[in-house]
Amino acid sequence: MKRPFSLSPRLAAVAELVPQGTRLADVGTDHGRLPVWLIQHGVVERAVASDLRPGPLSRARALAERWAVADRISFRLCDGLSGIGSEEARTVTVAGMGGETIAEILAAAPWTGESGHRYILQPMSGLDGLRRYLSGHGFAIRRETLVEEGETLYVVLLAEPGEMPPLTEGEIWVGRQSRGEDGPLRERYLEQELGKLRRAAEGLSRTERAEDQAKRARYEAAAEEVERMREEWRQWQA
Repeated sequence: MKRPFSLSPRLAAVAELVPQGTRLADVGTDHGRLPVWLIQHGVVERAVASDLRPGPLSRARALAERWAVADRISFRLCDGLSGIGSEEARTVTVAGMGGETIAEILAAAPWTGESGHRYILQPMSGLDGLRRYLSGHGFAIRRETLVEEGETLYVVLLAEPGEMPPLTEGEIWVGRQSRGEDGPLRERYLEQELGKLRRAAEGLSRTERAEDQAKRARYEAAAEEVERMREEWRQWQA
């Protein structure tokens, strides 16, 4: 008898944002666990699973065959969204990549700015760069979810083509916060990112290069803002 599988906390957080009945494309599907799980649980009827490498795509196909859903998944060997059409995906999930790579995937597909699409993005690093890209290229970040896996905090973003107020430098680093959010991990996340900003600024204090000093000033300004956000968050929770 096959043991049912569950998703890791970060993939479960991605799955939670997938709307019922959507047309799904999972980019960089790796082992294919996300689309297989979503079909098994009746969230989506069909899916496209893409990967740049044949090995992961083969493993994804094997998992889908094991759970008898391979006929409902279209497997694509392609770079990002290059082999996926706009009409095939209303929801695009990209998990487990760097933020810069995710931004490049969105930028390379001409249809990503079309209305009616949503993007559920879970970067492993470079979240500031991804937020900066989204903010500057016609996307609105509708929601951010923090999830803990092991000892690591991950952020899952829900973005759509649309308008939003420009992000401040601090918000580029930690996202926008609103009173009343249910965010038990938020304060820890603010502390973590504040530490990163301070260390980055300190690391640039030993160089006189103009570009490094400009970067240091941005880090310091962001750190000041994140510190204010942390104090604001603490007041809201009191």
